[in-house]
Amino acid sequence: MAGHSQFKNIMHRKGRQDAQKSKLFGKLAREITVAAKLGTPDPNMNPRLRAAVIAARQENMPKDNIERAIKKALGSDGENYDEIRYEGYGPGGVAVIVEALTDNRNRAASDIRSFFTKSGGNLGETGSVSFMFDRTGIIEYDRSVASDDAVLDAAIEAGADDVVSGEGGHEIYASTEGYRDVAKALEAKFGEPRKAALIWKPQNTVAVDDETGEKLLKLMDLLNEHDDVQQVYANFEVSDALMAKMGG
Repeated sequence: MAGHSQFKNIMHRKGRQDAQKSKLFGKLAREITVAAKLGTPDPNMNPRLRAAVIAARQENMPKDNIERAIKKALGSDGENYDEIRYEGYGPGGVAVIVEALTDNRNRAASDIRSFFTKSGGNLGETGSVSFMFDRTGIIEYDRSVASDDAVLDAAIEAGADDVVSGEGGHEIYASTEGYRDVAKALEAKFGEPRKAALIWKPQNTVAVDDETGEKLLKLMDLLNEHDDVQQVYANFEVSDALMAKMGG
């Protein structure tokens, strides 16, 4: 799992880099509203909404904001957002997946395409890189919640596919079909996780040199800072020195 921690670090840059809490809260609220609109407004009955609420709590989003975002989904005058997945190649031929929620498809496509082009990459067709990733559920817990063996036993019993325990905590992976049941079983045993969501996990990661890595990290930041972008995934590794230099 050498590339795994790199993958996690790169994915988490967004949270550490985003000084504008209002922008982050806006993205979280958008996901909550869309999740509530697509399913039931009860987080206990709606796995996607549950994941969105957990993510919001992890960022200390006020309870009033969360409830307001859910209520917004019940109104007829709320904005309608399209879910779009963009796929492309960044510098060095690295595969990138961008998940967006937008009320203006043309604007989002134009902006995201320009980010790829300026970085020396290119936006591809849907399906052009997603075959290099697995769509999987992840449930994360802090290191202190239980021992490695206890988490492994509970995850196996719950029907999980894989468990990775390390200094950063416990990560339990489950199939898209079994994810909800695994998450519920683990929550009953260990309490609310720090994260529970469906993600795109790279099947393999590619090590890049620092020059390419810097371009890639700048592309990640550009994408993450865009209002319409919810999540960005990529399959590259960079040196620890570059992560430190770039504030990762």
